[in-house]
Amino acid sequence: MPEEPQDERRRAAVLAIEIIDAYVRSDRGALAEAAARVEEEGAVDPVTSELRVFTAFLTRRVQETGVVYKPADSREAVAAAVADMLPPELEFAVVTVWEAYSVGEEEAAERLSHGDPMVAVHMLAAFCAAVGRAVYRPAELISTLRIAAGVSEEGPDQEA
Repeated sequence: MPEEPQDERRRAAVLAIEIIDAYVRSDRGALAEAAARVEEEGAVDPVTSELRVFTAFLTRRVQETGVVYKPADSREAVAAAVADMLPPELEFAVVTVWEAYSVGEEEAAERLSHGDPMVAVHMLAAFCAAVGRAVYRPAELISTLRIAAGVSEEGPDQEA
C-alpha cells in the first residue's frame, strides 16, 4: 500500500533530523547510515524539502534572537560541520556549493553540485546543525526540530 502524504512527510522529517543530529554530534557513522537510508528509500527530494523548512525556521530563529550570523559565518560553520564527516570529494562539493548558495548564486550552486542531490542534503543539514548551535544547545536543537516537525521524541516512526 502506498505511503500517505502525511506519513511520507513525517518520515522525511525524521530522516532530516537524523542527519542534522549526526552533524550536531559529529557522528560520522550515524551520518553515513542516515544518508544511506535517504538514498535507499528514494527520499532525497522530501528530505531536502524538510531541510529547507528547517533552514528557514532556524534562520528566522537566529534573527529573532539578535545573534549576528553573516554569510561568511555560515560558510565557515558549514565547512567546520562537514570537516572529516564526509568523503573528501563530497566534503569539497558541499563546501563549494554552500559558498555559492549562501550568496544567492543558486544556479552556480546547482552546476557545482554536478547533479548530485545528496550535496544539497548534506549542505542544508550541516547548515541547520551549525546555525542551530548558535541559538540552541545540541539536545535542545534536536528536540525543537522534532516539535516543529510534529514528530515524537520516543522514536522515528512514532506520532507526536
